Parts: sequence; C-alpha cells; structure tokens
Amino acid sequence: MANPDLSSDLHNSPEAEAKQLLAVQGEGALKGATAILMQQFTVLQTRAQMMLTITTLTLTITGFSGPKIAASGLFAQGAMVAGILATLASTLLILGGSLRIRWVTQFKGTDDLDLVTRVVHYRNKKTKLFFAEICLLVAGLSSYVASVVAYFLYGQ
Repeated sequence: MANPDLSSDLHNSPEAEAKQLLAVQGEGALKGATAILMQQFTVLQTRAQMMLTITTLTLTITGFSGPKIAASGLFAQGAMVAGILATLASTLLILGGSLRIRWVTQFKGTDDLDLVTRVVHYRNKKTKLFFAEICLLVAGLSSYVASVVAYFLYGQ
C-alpha cells in the first residue's frame, strides 16, 4: 500500500486544524486541545531561548576577536559587519517576537472551535516569525564564519 500524501496536512487552515484538534480530543476537548497548544508554545519558547543564547555568544565573542579579524582585510570587515547586523536583528526579533508572551487564557472565542482557531492562528504567526529569526541568525553566523575564514586565509 502506498504512503498517503501528507503534504496537504501541513497547510490546513487554522480552523481546519482546530476542528481536528477538538475532534481528536473527544471528551474534555477544549482542555486537551489547549494543553497541546501550550506544549507547542513551550517548544517555540525553548528554541527561541536557545537561539538567544547563540546570538549572545556570537556578539560577545565578536567583541573579543572582532577587531583582530576585521584587521585582516576588507572582506573580513564586511562579512563581520554583516554578521553582527544580522545577528543583532535576529536577537531583537527574538526578544520582540518569539519571547513575547501572550497567555492562552487571554484568547476569547464565541465557542470552543473559535477559541482554538484563534490560538492556532496565533501559534502559526509565531512559527512564521520564528522562521524569520532563524534565517537572520543563520545569515549572521554564516557571515561571521566567512570573516573568520578570511582571517585564517589572509590574516597576519
């Protein structure tokens, strides 16, 4: 038997996902659905904290080694500046985005489906923001590593 195509499941609307979540939970559906969503928010929060640690380490290390690396040439300087700016942008986005708190109990809905749909929609927005934070961090770290490589190749 062939595997079903699950790619369409990844693009369900928030309402469709909320309906499915409530249906799967059965008795006490709202409580179970919100518990699952709260776990998902915890995953986002934990990963954002890990990324914040990485950005902090990157910016701190740059303070110590940055001037020497930048002195190795124009490319290293440009890559270092781009890396610092992208990493800083990622840090600011993490602080103002993924780590910003909105409690599940603050959401209001006309019924259970509406409430869960609103929370799923909010989770989806946070997930998209998290992706942007990761992209900025990867760009920043890549530029930083490029400056270090340039230092190793052309430094004094």
